[in-house]
Amino acid sequence: MPDPLHLFQGYGVEIEYMIVDADTLDVRPYCDRVLMAVAGEITNEVQRGPIAWSNELASHLLEVKTNGPAPTLAPLAGAFATTITDIERILAGEDARLLPGAMHPWMDPFREVVLWPHDYSPIYEAYDRIFDCRGHGWANLQSVHLNLPFGNDDELYRLHAAIRHLLPLLPALAASSPIADGRDSGHADYRMEVYRHNSARIPEVTGQVVPESIHSEAEYQARILEPMYKAIAPHDPEGILREEWLNSRGAIARFDRSAIEIRVLDTQECPRADLAILGLIVAVLQALIEERFAHLADLDTLETGRLAALLERCVRDGDEAKIDDRHWLKTFGLRGSYWARDLWGHLLERCKDRFETTGVDGGPLELILDQGTLARRLRRALALPSANAPPREALAAVYLRLAECLRSGVLFRAD
Repeated sequence: MPDPLHLFQGYGVEIEYMIVDADTLDVRPYCDRVLMAVAGEITNEVQRGPIAWSNELASHLLEVKTNGPAPTLAPLAGAFATTITDIERILAGEDARLLPGAMHPWMDPFREVVLWPHDYSPIYEAYDRIFDCRGHGWANLQSVHLNLPFGNDDELYRLHAAIRHLLPLLPALAASSPIADGRDSGHADYRMEVYRHNSARIPEVTGQVVPESIHSEAEYQARILEPMYKAIAPHDPEGILREEWLNSRGAIARFDRSAIEIRVLDTQECPRADLAILGLIVAVLQALIEERFAHLADLDTLETGRLAALLERCVRDGDEAKIDDRHWLKTFGLRGSYWARDLWGHLLERCKDRFETTGVDGGPLELILDQGTLARRLRRALALPSANAPPREALAAVYLRLAECLRSGVLFRAD
């Protein structure tokens, strides 16, 4: 077994997309057809050079991901763009295409979801039996996951403390899911709003989304994993779900790969935008771990509930959230209050040296900081909130533009 990577020596990136009808944009459960077109048989994953393709719980969802840890973020936008072209070529034969964004704008998950029926189906059947996977929080959400490695307990503590502290602000940068059920949801990041309730039957699975403070693997096992396993055991007597991936917090430790997986990022309009966001997150996390703003021990003084309240505000308001928690701001050397968008601009400026070392294209960040998150740009394109439930034709026209952004690798602009 190879030695584990140390902090920022590798990056695992996963991006989820919807498969939709080429004309109507209705969801289509064709993930198995795409994978079979490459593998020649039904499979749950295919490897294509630096990028792998795989299924997820819902059959209209396709995940593309780095084929193992990538040493740098710099080339990944191009690698993902090439992959998308390959997938679109296959889907064209099925009269289908990919749609980015974190939620389908009019899908009825209770009527339209088709769960993956092949490999791993016992796991998905267990989830469905316990939690009922027909709702938006299971069947209609697409996200980007960032995996960052740690090499030992000290690195686990430092990385986890930094991620836990920054996590509440992430939807203010990446929100892209304002529309669900054909209308404005009232949240910039409705995916995260439904996500944080999808395991409500067993609260220990998701906790408060923001993870609890921990200092070692042993403490993580005792404080987070074991209570979760104990809580689900009466509902899962065969122990099918007794795995660390059952943990549904917004950042989870994956000890099987010695990494922490960040899960609160909405899928953007194209990989250029996703990778720009990831580059900024990595830069700020590096600065936090270097204690450029405050001592890591000071970050632990903020209660999980306090951070969760800040997350809920950013989930609702996105880049227009007002950040006025004086204790949280103090850890960045700030006073008063900030709009989240301005706060991200400040962090980019303070961490510009670290961001430049990632090698990713910073152009998408300029658009986000100038015109807002993709959620706000979608609302503006739909003339929301004045038209709270826009006609289907208007929704389809805007989301067709979004699909074209993915296909051509360009950024979505409201105008």
